[in-house]
Amino acid sequence: MTTEQVGVFDGASMREGMCRTEADGLGATWRMLRDHAIAILVVEKLSDASPVVCFTSGSYPDLARARELHPELAGLWDAIRHEFWKRLMSPLSPSPGAHAWA
Repeated sequence: MTTEQVGVFDGASMREGMCRTEADGLGATWRMLRDHAIAILVVEKLSDASPVVCFTSGSYPDLARARELHPELAGLWDAIRHEFWKRLMSPLSPSPGAHAWA
Protein backbone atom coordinates (compact mmCIF):
# COMPACT_ATOMS: atom_id res chain seq x y z
CA MET A 1 0.00 0.00 0.00
CA THR A 2 1.31 3.41 -0.90
CA THR A 3 -0.22 6.84 -0.45
CA GLU A 4 0.80 10.25 -1.62
CA GLN A 5 -0.61 13.67 -2.24
CA VAL A 6 -1.20 14.26 -5.91
CA GLY A 7 -1.99 17.10 -8.25
CA VAL A 8 -4.98 17.64 -10.42
CA PHE A 9 -5.30 15.08 -13.22
CA ASP A 10 -3.66 17.41 -15.76
CA GLY A 11 -0.74 17.94 -13.39
CA ALA A 12 -1.04 21.72 -13.74
CA SER A 13 -1.53 22.50 -10.07
CA MET A 14 -1.90 20.93 -6.66
CA ARG A 15 -5.25 20.92 -4.93
CA GLU A 16 -5.32 20.93 -1.18
CA GLY A 17 -6.38 17.64 0.35
CA MET A 18 -5.98 15.57 -2.83
CA CYS A 19 -4.53 12.13 -2.14
CA ARG A 20 -3.73 8.89 -3.94
CA THR A 21 -3.68 5.46 -2.37
CA GLU A 22 -2.49 2.26 -4.05
CA ALA A 23 -3.39 -1.29 -3.07
CA ASP A 24 -4.14 -4.59 -4.80
CA GLY A 25 -2.92 -3.35 -8.19
CA LEU A 26 -5.27 -0.35 -8.10
CA GLY A 27 -4.80 3.34 -7.45
CA ALA A 28 -7.52 5.61 -6.07
CA THR A 29 -7.53 9.38 -6.19
CA TRP A 30 -9.51 10.84 -3.32
CA ARG A 31 -9.87 14.07 -1.45
CA MET A 32 -10.09 14.89 2.24
CA LEU A 33 -12.89 17.35 2.80
CA ARG A 34 -13.15 19.98 5.49
CA ASP A 35 -15.72 18.11 7.54
CA HIS A 36 -13.36 15.12 7.88
CA ALA A 37 -15.07 13.23 5.08
CA ILE A 38 -13.60 11.56 2.01
CA ALA A 39 -14.65 12.06 -1.60
CA ILE A 40 -13.59 9.25 -3.97
CA LEU A 41 -12.82 10.61 -7.46
CA VAL A 42 -11.48 7.72 -9.51
CA VAL A 43 -10.01 4.21 -9.28
CA GLU A 44 -7.53 3.06 -11.92
CA LYS A 45 -5.47 -0.04 -12.67
CA LEU A 46 -1.82 0.56 -11.83
CA SER A 47 -0.64 -1.55 -14.75
CA ASP A 48 -2.02 0.71 -17.48
CA ALA A 49 -3.87 3.58 -15.74
CA SER A 50 -7.15 2.44 -17.26
CA PRO A 51 -10.20 3.50 -15.24
CA VAL A 52 -11.91 0.90 -13.09
CA VAL A 53 -14.43 3.26 -11.48
CA CYS A 54 -15.06 6.92 -12.32
CA PHE A 55 -17.48 9.15 -10.46
CA THR A 56 -18.89 12.35 -11.89
CA SER A 57 -18.03 15.74 -10.47
CA GLY A 58 -20.57 16.86 -7.93
CA SER A 59 -21.54 13.30 -7.01
CA TYR A 60 -18.29 11.92 -5.62
CA PRO A 61 -19.22 9.29 -3.02
CA ASP A 62 -17.79 9.17 0.45
CA LEU A 63 -15.85 6.08 1.47
CA ALA A 64 -18.86 4.26 2.92
CA ARG A 65 -20.92 4.79 -0.23
CA ALA A 66 -18.01 3.76 -2.49
CA ARG A 67 -17.68 0.58 -0.43
CA GLU A 68 -21.41 -0.12 -0.90
CA LEU A 69 -21.23 0.53 -4.66
CA HIS A 70 -18.06 -1.54 -5.22
CA PRO A 71 -17.55 -4.09 -2.43
CA GLU A 72 -15.12 -6.00 -4.66
CA LEU A 73 -12.57 -3.21 -4.01
CA ALA A 74 -12.54 -3.84 -0.24
CA GLY A 75 -8.73 -3.97 -0.02
CA LEU A 76 -8.41 -0.55 -1.61
CA TRP A 77 -11.18 0.95 0.56
CA ASP A 78 -9.44 -0.45 3.66
CA ALA A 79 -6.15 1.14 2.58
CA ILE A 80 -7.88 4.50 2.06
CA ARG A 81 -9.57 4.25 5.46
CA HIS A 82 -6.22 3.50 7.09
CA GLU A 83 -4.56 6.47 5.39
CA PHE A 84 -7.48 8.77 6.21
CA TRP A 85 -7.24 8.02 9.94
CA LYS A 86 -3.46 8.26 9.84
CA ARG A 87 -3.70 11.75 8.33
CA LEU A 88 -6.56 12.84 10.55
CA MET A 89 -4.79 11.81 13.75
CA SER A 90 -1.33 12.97 12.74
CA PRO A 91 -0.05 15.64 15.17
CA LEU A 92 1.35 17.80 12.35
CA SER A 93 -1.00 16.81 9.53
CA PRO A 94 -1.05 19.27 6.60
CA SER A 95 -4.57 18.23 5.63
CA PRO A 96 -7.37 20.82 5.52
CA GLY A 97 -9.09 21.33 8.83
CA ALA A 98 -6.49 19.28 10.68
CA HIS A 99 -5.21 20.40 14.06
CA ALA A 100 -1.55 20.89 14.82
CA TRP A 101 -0.75 19.54 18.27
CA ALA A 102 2.69 21.17 18.54
